[in-house]
Amino acid sequence: MIKNVVFDFGQVLVRFEPEYMTGQYIKDENDIKLVSQVLFDRLYWDRLDKGTISDEEVVALSNKRLPERLHEKTAEVYYNWIYNIPQISGMEEIAKELKEKGVRIFLLSNISTYFAAHAKEIPVLSHFEKCIFSAVCGHTKPNADMFAHLCKECRINPSETLFIDDSEKNISGATDFGIQGYLFDGDAGKLRGYLKSVGIL
Repeated sequence: MIKNVVFDFGQVLVRFEPEYMTGQYIKDENDIKLVSQVLFDRLYWDRLDKGTISDEEVVALSNKRLPERLHEKTAEVYYNWIYNIPQISGMEEIAKELKEKGVRIFLLSNISTYFAAHAKEIPVLSHFEKCIFSAVCGHTKPNADMFAHLCKECRINPSETLFIDDSEKNISGATDFGIQGYLFDGDAGKLRGYLKSVGIL
């Protein structure tokens, strides 16, 4: 019986779209593409997820690759992206309904310490019992130690837990650990149907 549902954040609860986030502060289309490609480069963000690079370093390294006229805007985008992440329609409602039914809900995300420090400002996360962030705990999905940390920190049994993520490798990591997985494709209605079919909702 599933007693716990664990959600990923980006592309599950919200849409993580670099060009959209950049476009809130920069208007020229070519500049939007350039800053998005540089500032949100996995070269930096994989390290942010692991907590091995600082926010200041990301901005400084990005600006070395960008024209000086964009430096101030680049910093503005970086320090405000967390306020420009649109929710995926229907997902907050699912989280709230699960909580109302007595299902324990958690967040498990590969994400930076900057996001973790401001997570309380993200409305959708107010419904979650506990949020586990990779850069804070020192583990990342899909590694087994991340799921072990989740279960220990949240005091949950893997066999009683469902994990919802948009990444096949993360789902595989969870199922290898004994946690049931659901590969999210962006369709909240489809997820709702699944949760009802297995008696969770």
